[in-house]
Amino acid sequence: MTRIILFILKCFVGIFATVGFLAAAGIIAGALLLQRFDGWLPQVAELPEESVLVLDMADGLIEQRPDNPLGRVSLGSALILRDAVGSLHAASRDERVKGLVIRAGWGSPGLAQVQELRDAIADFRAQGKPVTAFAETFGEAGNGTLHYYLASAAGEIWVQPSGDIDITGFALQQPFLRQLLEEYGVRAQVGQREEYKGAMAIFTETRLPEPQRQNLQRYLDSTLSQIVTAIAESRNLETGAVRNLVDTAPHRGADALRLGLIDKLGYWDQVSNAVEVAAGPEAELLSLRDYARATAGEADEDADDGTVIALVHGAGPIVLDQGENDPIFGKVSMGAVDVVDALSTAIDDEDVAAILFRVDSPGGSYVASDTIWREVQRARDLGKPVVVSMGDVAGSGGYFVAAPAHSIVAQPGTLTGSIGVITGKFALNDLWRDLGVNWDGVQAGRRANMWSPNAAFSREEWEWLQANLDTTYADFTDKVASGRNLSREEVLAVAGGRIWSGEDALAAGLVDELGGYRKALSVAKEAAGIPEDAVVQLRAYPEERDPFSALFEDAIGGEIENPAILSMVRGLARLAQALAPLVGALESLTADPRTQTLHTGPIPASARP
Repeated sequence: MTRIILFILKCFVGIFATVGFLAAAGIIAGALLLQRFDGWLPQVAELPEESVLVLDMADGLIEQRPDNPLGRVSLGSALILRDAVGSLHAASRDERVKGLVIRAGWGSPGLAQVQELRDAIADFRAQGKPVTAFAETFGEAGNGTLHYYLASAAGEIWVQPSGDIDITGFALQQPFLRQLLEEYGVRAQVGQREEYKGAMAIFTETRLPEPQRQNLQRYLDSTLSQIVTAIAESRNLETGAVRNLVDTAPHRGADALRLGLIDKLGYWDQVSNAVEVAAGPEAELLSLRDYARATAGEADEDADDGTVIALVHGAGPIVLDQGENDPIFGKVSMGAVDVVDALSTAIDDEDVAAILFRVDSPGGSYVASDTIWREVQRARDLGKPVVVSMGDVAGSGGYFVAAPAHSIVAQPGTLTGSIGVITGKFALNDLWRDLGVNWDGVQAGRRANMWSPNAAFSREEWEWLQANLDTTYADFTDKVASGRNLSREEVLAVAGGRIWSGEDALAAGLVDELGGYRKALSVAKEAAGIPEDAVVQLRAYPEERDPFSALFEDAIGGEIENPAILSMVRGLARLAQALAPLVGALESLTADPRTQTLHTGPIPASARP
């Protein structure tokens, strides 16, 4: 029945989405072609002689821009994290740029992304340039703790008089469905290695198991401690005082001013006016995105003759297939086919001195992870350094693929580790019996129906499953030990399915350095014998886009400026996102369980710092 429901739902959504997409694509293409040929599409103007940059978090922050047109359009003016960091670095040394304003409070950046931006902002301030932060409020339009953490990197913080400082920390809650499933005749049969591996606990338990509770608590405590320490340092407050402010939050604007959390109360027009006056009469406010676009040519020219370092992205759940970038449901997956092809091309390219492998993944298929692992190991065997830069998450399979790298760089808040294995299936035989549905058929091979949800595992099948888990766990831990130059005993001490913050993972020997893109690039230069101050080409692999995306982007300029069209496309994207959880939940009940063997659980993105 579940498969039937899923099929019907997918058909309905697919038909709706296809019609909607074609209609939207036609309208968008027509309107933008008109814009292009009538000269309506704004071009990047020459940079003003004096400017103050604006980093607006409401624009959104992404790891890489998708190739598909609808995906690009629905993201609007979102900043690519690497571009934002690079532009802040360039602007800090650009005499035309007199300062920076952070518009915080909006959006859902990840902890590691915020830490990367904070590092870039600290570098900006270190060059003697002022940074001001403003938010209407911290908490109503985004995680208040994370946004205030970002804003605290500024020299001066403004908040609208009606705003709050909602730095209440982080909470993780999840439903446990075992009782409900069993009531309807659904039984989850799951094996795991070891006790901290909690990806399926929501189906097998009635409450959070104690080992997982302790592990999750340690992870959240570590991330909050990092934030409290950084805020205390930035605001010249005692760490204990900041922790008390977190425990007594939210704070009204006037109270926050008195407590030293902010410097001024005011509205955006007052902030922008004060910043422009301080920068000088000729200074203009300029978005960081426009600055990045305007200076992209300058950076490219500088790097034309530099040594090549390949950039390979691996984002989303790991699958034994091509990667997915669904323009309707917004799915992103790390396809072993695509990543291996990119790594292989970079390895075999004599012009490439090193590979920067950006990993932001909760894991997935063991076989797909192992396929990618082999290519990273091959680079190591051939003496071509691979440096892994971890994003918000590099857990289970996401850590597996990074293990043989020359060096692993993570942010202090990166969720990493989860060295463990889990697999199983849902047995629906009792459900079918209660519904009066009888399944019957024929088979050739005693275990042909082993993964079928229509019957429980036999004793023989369950014993095979347990032996397979042991073998997979041993392979995982052995490869981590080999890649990280640790003994098996040292790996087992930090494995068991535990998740770690990047800070704790460094102490455990699971990562080598703390930092983001620029730190990873520096490590890659060192590994390849390239001088630190040498200019390099950071070349993305693969370089080619699919023909339709290239044609669409080249024809329309790659973006939408018309507010009505943009609103329509974003409306379609929001509708798709609203339906996605229902489809995702049904897929988890019907998907081949082997695709989730190396998956990190149970932290949903909405609850993750």
